[in-house]
Amino acid sequence: MKINETIKNIRASCDNYMDKDLVATIIHDNHYMGTNNILEFDGYGIIPDDSFEKRISKILKHENIFLAIGMYVFIPVINECDIYSVNDYNLKLTQKEFDKYANEKERIFGILIRKESEDFIIGSTDLCGCKIDASFKEIEKSDLNFYKKLEEIIDELIIY
Repeated sequence: MKINETIKNIRASCDNYMDKDLVATIIHDNHYMGTNNILEFDGYGIIPDDSFEKRISKILKHENIFLAIGMYVFIPVINECDIYSVNDYNLKLTQKEFDKYANEKERIFGILIRKESEDFIIGSTDLCGCKIDASFKEIEKSDLNFYKKLEEIIDELIIY
């Protein structure tokens, strides 16, 4: 994955679901959320003239970074999931799928890039990082439609 190009691509297309300056969030090793205010973050050799992408590159040497690619919300009773990303999607879920994934409320989904690497995993974060227990959760990979749709959306935004 070309991290800088991927970040530029995500920031250029995130208007439907997020402010472009808040698409990246520091995720500590214990998976709790750190700051998403990358443009005001101090440390790790960041200087005021660094671009957003350069700041992320410097932070990635020390911290994991979550890149937001969309938001989802589950709708009980009718077993649906609305996904808001570059495009909006409405998925009808099987009961099995709903039982597996709908234990969460509204969440931001995207990729967690592990520090000092280009490896990533698909997961989600709380909508508000200000909660004391706000955290990143890996989304269990499966052959179910919900996971496949998230994977498809993410693959369209990652630059290799």
